[in-house]
Amino acid sequence: MQRPPAPTLIVMPAFNEAEAIGSVIAEVRASVQNAHVLVIDDGSSDETARVAALAGADVAQLPFNLGVGGAMRLGFRYAIRNGYANVVQLDSDGQHDPSYVKELVNGLDRSDIVIGARFAGEGNYAVKGPRRWAMSLLSFVISRIAHTRLTDTTSGFKACGPRAVQLFAAQYPAEYLGDTIEALVIAARAGCIIEQHPVAMRERQGGIPSHNPWKSAVYLGRAFFALSVALVRPASSFRLAMGNAR
Repeated sequence: MQRPPAPTLIVMPAFNEAEAIGSVIAEVRASVQNAHVLVIDDGSSDETARVAALAGADVAQLPFNLGVGGAMRLGFRYAIRNGYANVVQLDSDGQHDPSYVKELVNGLDRSDIVIGARFAGEGNYAVKGPRRWAMSLLSFVISRIAHTRLTDTTSGFKACGPRAVQLFAAQYPAEYLGDTIEALVIAARAGCIIEQHPVAMRERQGGIPSHNPWKSAVYLGRAFFALSVALVRPASSFRLAMGNAR
């Protein structure tokens, strides 16, 4: 007898994304059968929460901006408390194509985390200069830690299975880049199996990009700081956080 699919929660962190979020939610609901969508309104000053609710999503509002890591930590805890086995992180600006969600979730049959990788042979997304060099070096280092080839360790499009959800509900980093770099190191050192699946990225459908020239200039230093923080923490604390998740 075939088991029913594990319930999946799609978590969309959002900061001032009123312009795009309604159409993104509509696309998610059209692309993903029986989609359960939770929007984390990360201290927005616009109508993000109202637009998301009107589009049919559940909405949790943070009183001030915590960044993607803080929003996702809330999303993982919401998933645990409401019985969701899997969590998919999806941007609210339309850059992530919801049609890939099913493929990412299918990968959870053999892995704990499936990354939607922009540099894995699909699409024409490109990053140049120091930011690209940093991404490549980080991917090389984390590939060694995770014992698998990863080409896009800063992707915010990923699916997490039960063990990773349990871990991240307790240990997800809130700092800039911690939600990608540090989170993957934490997962790998806790014994999670990580893989990637090629995805094509799109242009954002509205709003203002969260990065700027200043952030790009300091990207390398902050990325490797996040990596260092993850590496100095004892792996035993990560394994404990996963408890008895299956």
